[in-house]
Amino acid sequence: MLIKKLLFSAVVAVIASQSVSAQETPAATPAAGTPAPGTPQWSSRDMTYKGKGYDVLDSTYYSKKQQKQFKKYMDHQEAFPPKPRNQYEVGLGFGLYNVSGDIPSLMLWQKGGAGIHAHVRKAWGYVFSTRLQYIYGVAKNLDVQPTESYDAPYTNNGYTPLQYGTPAKPVNKVYRSTRMESSQLNLDLIFNVANISFHQARNQMSFYGYFGLGGLGYKTRVNALDANYAAYDFNAIVPDPKKSNSDIRKALQGKMDKSYESAADNINASTILDKKTLDFAPSIGAGVQFKLNKQWNISVEDRYTMPGDDYLDGTKFGTPINGNVMVSQGKDGINYFSVGLNYNIKGQKKSVEPLYWMNPLDHAYNELSYPRHMLLPNPVLPDEDADGVTDQFDKCPKTPAGVSVDGHGCPMDTDGDGVPDYKDKQLITPTECQPVDADGVGHCQCPADCMDKMGSTRHTECTHIVNGSLNFAGKSTLNKTMEAQLSTLAGQMRLDANCKVVIIGGGGDKKKEQRSWERVNACIEHMTDKEGILRERFIFQYGKGDDENTVTFRSAEGDETGPSVVAPPHPNLK
Repeated sequence: MLIKKLLFSAVVAVIASQSVSAQETPAATPAAGTPAPGTPQWSSRDMTYKGKGYDVLDSTYYSKKQQKQFKKYMDHQEAFPPKPRNQYEVGLGFGLYNVSGDIPSLMLWQKGGAGIHAHVRKAWGYVFSTRLQYIYGVAKNLDVQPTESYDAPYTNNGYTPLQYGTPAKPVNKVYRSTRMESSQLNLDLIFNVANISFHQARNQMSFYGYFGLGGLGYKTRVNALDANYAAYDFNAIVPDPKKSNSDIRKALQGKMDKSYESAADNINASTILDKKTLDFAPSIGAGVQFKLNKQWNISVEDRYTMPGDDYLDGTKFGTPINGNVMVSQGKDGINYFSVGLNYNIKGQKKSVEPLYWMNPLDHAYNELSYPRHMLLPNPVLPDEDADGVTDQFDKCPKTPAGVSVDGHGCPMDTDGDGVPDYKDKQLITPTECQPVDADGVGHCQCPADCMDKMGSTRHTECTHIVNGSLNFAGKSTLNKTMEAQLSTLAGQMRLDANCKVVIIGGGGDKKKEQRSWERVNACIEHMTDKEGILRERFIFQYGKGDDENTVTFRSAEGDETGPSVVAPPHPNLK
């Protein structure tokens, strides 16, 4: 009845686990262009891993001791990520439990032995794990040929004591029948051989072998007497060559009861609890596991235990052949072939499946196909004076805050008189009036409208707008630094609501003209689309000067006009 209950429980658990697995699978149909189910998916915005398995770049999978290695890995100071926290496996199972000894073993379907087990297993790496397993087993053995050897429980059949190691002839035939009950505790070192895969992310089967050390406590009983405590009379059972061993076995089982009332002979006995003999029991074994889902799996394995005792089946004498007594040539062994249902325990902290289910190449292959960690972040270059030109290329590293600079990081000098604009009291000094004094004022006499066309007074309505420049460095798109500069300009234009701004792109020849136009257009479109400044407030100029990588901006003169929309000069030029 116990075996039937275990079988029923296993079937119910398998059905339940399959149901859980089915619920985990989305029922919705993927939209057009969606990768097939099971294919790793990545968001183009944040590059978050959305495939199977676990995200190596998620720090919550690692213990406090591993955070140092994780930080080094994320900072590209360490090539290998730390080992993730993984789950324990617990399992229950049952199977065939048999003694391989001097008397033939009875299998389960021959009314023979059976066993049950429970275990807990922990992975220490992708290959090795340890397991603590307890097995309770009952093994039964039955002769199919009469024996003439002496065994203590059969003295009522007419045996006389051993004399010089030679057993006497029994009065009656003896068919030895024994029952061995045992408790076995094993600590196994398991090596896994199938989780490392070069062609798929996960395996659904896991093959493993193991070596175990443990202790065995067993007690063997003999069915030598009937219900009246009289010796069985097997004389009526005559060996017949035409009869199979199966027929003889059935005849013997029909004649015997199930009492196993007598203690077996064991000269090595050193009994403990319930008069059990204690023995050291190394073992070897192999098995295979079949994954149902991330939490459940089924295992099939075979363990062979090798105690140092020859009395597990209650005797050291083998089955006679042609009337000759056969003495055992080796120690008895125990074979346990089992089927188990196993569960991976989820803890409160984030963890992955046991590592013997994980493919250690999974992260490496995904990183090659969908790089995240290998993609270095954009470098943050030092810019001590925050003028938008990095210190490495800044020829004027101590520019005061808020001063517009050119592509070399030096303050703008619009009229080229050698006095930067922020110090120049005559912003546009004619060439013929140069050289100028320390304030940037030329030696020519200022005309009547000078203060309207030149100098700081022309900025009375545009006092907040500061001239500046953008360095595109070979590209025609805005980077974060340039967007920040334009955002500052937008704030200044909101303060000077009546002022226009001239956007000027460098580049004189045919190819440079087109690039110059693209860069000026990118600046104006950003200001209108992202900052909400009316396009009419800009004057579009391009192809001015030789430096195609520089776009400058300044406030417009009081009477200065120009188009805000200009057609590209060479639209087909790439």
